[in-house]
Amino acid sequence: MVPRYEQQDMTAVWSEEAKFSNFLKVEIALLESLEKINVAPKGVAQAIQSKAKINPARINEIEATTHHDVIAFCTSITENLDPSEAKWFHFGCTSSDIIDTALSLQLKDAINLILPTYKKVLHQLRQTAEKHKNLLTIGRSHGMYAEPMSFGQKFLSAYTEMSRRFSELEDFSKNEITGKMSGAVGNYTILSPALEADVLKRVGLSCEPVSTQIVPRDRLAKFVSLAALFASALERFEIEIRHLHRSDVNELYEGFAPGQKGSSTMPHKKNPIAAENLSGIARLMRGYLSVAHENVLLWHERDISHSSAERLYLPDLCGLWLYSLRRLSKQLDMLHINEEVVKAKAQSAYQSLSSFYLHSLLPEWKGHREELYTLIQKAAFEATDAKSFQASVEKHTNLKLPSQVTLESVYLKAVDETFKRVDATYPLPVI
Repeated sequence: MVPRYEQQDMTAVWSEEAKFSNFLKVEIALLESLEKINVAPKGVAQAIQSKAKINPARINEIEATTHHDVIAFCTSITENLDPSEAKWFHFGCTSSDIIDTALSLQLKDAINLILPTYKKVLHQLRQTAEKHKNLLTIGRSHGMYAEPMSFGQKFLSAYTEMSRRFSELEDFSKNEITGKMSGAVGNYTILSPALEADVLKRVGLSCEPVSTQIVPRDRLAKFVSLAALFASALERFEIEIRHLHRSDVNELYEGFAPGQKGSSTMPHKKNPIAAENLSGIARLMRGYLSVAHENVLLWHERDISHSSAERLYLPDLCGLWLYSLRRLSKQLDMLHINEEVVKAKAQSAYQSLSSFYLHSLLPEWKGHREELYTLIQKAAFEATDAKSFQASVEKHTNLKLPSQVTLESVYLKAVDETFKRVDATYPLPVI
């Protein structure tokens, strides 16, 4: 991860130190399980753990000769042990038992960093939606004025979409991060399914039902798919922010810090830099999806064509996910809504009542629906303000429109029900 976007706590999760520490955690759990069934001598796990030291430099030095990271790791540990202890280290397992189980532990740690900020963002979106629930704004279709709606519903829509991704990520973390301890090609030559289950219970992972020699990569592909869907939700929201931020729209703007500059040559500029930045980050996050899916396609019981790609994309993807959430949270904190501009646009869009007029007059209309539609369309095109629009409709149709109609009474009448339905379906996660 380049320093500009690096999140130090996420970098620590994916560091060499963390990887090898998780290797050791899995190896010790295996030893404890071997002790439990009286294969390894009692106390060997504790003895090895007390002497084991994670030394990435020494591991890399050994790997320069072995060209095998797990052998290098094991050698760096066992060279400091008595032979009577060393022979039990890495007993009966294959490299991927350690690599994939440790990788799952790293992934779990990464998700545990992502979820708290994700929860905060959901609360911010829901609170912003509530604050502006009764603020009437002009809705848009094809980029054109459509009908007024709740401004808060824009944020509520983002909240619901991101809530779906949050629930799926939380469920993935609880139920779909698995490990293995089934040996070469998953055939349990030395170890057993019962021992495998015991090892994985010790490290807090579910057991992969059929692991071949590795944990199947559709697991990681699903994680990346969730990240890509989140990225699409993020960019959809940021596109909305960017459109509303435009000078000719001016319905909201991002916070502008003291000393901040919007242009190297135009002092008046205030740009939606967070929204643009997050749009770019979202595109990069989605870009990893094809790599993750291609990594599912391995030869026979395993090959390592997935390994190099995962070493690169998993730390970056997790770092970008955390970065994007933290930047989104800051953006929401500093977002300013130009309420008077929003209201004025909605009130000025007098043609937006055309649908309401059409359906108000249809019960009394004696002709075809399309005839009434054409008359109201004509009136909308002729009108210059709300009063002249209403007068023109009544003139062309020879029917009286309902009196004392307000935009709020027409277009905000269901907003409370909509918000209640969202809260019932997507309750806020507890922080």
